[in-house]
Amino acid sequence: MGKDDFLRELAVEVQADIELDRAGTPPGDEADWVLDPYEAQAETADLNSLHSAIEALETDSGSYPPVDD
Repeated sequence: MGKDDFLRELAVEVQADIELDRAGTPPGDEADWVLDPYEAQAETADLNSLHSAIEALETDSGSYPPVDD
């Protein structure tokens, strides 16, 4: 697996987590957990930071356009 393949797969995973976060749906078996609002806000910030970092790496590689939001 090359760098571009890895970035593409990572971008898809992060985008899916961002969409779940926006929908208010925790991933996996965490549906039974009550989340602290601070933790939820921190998770959202972390996902958005990771998404931005992936976009920057994609831009540097120049091999394909960034994943849509």
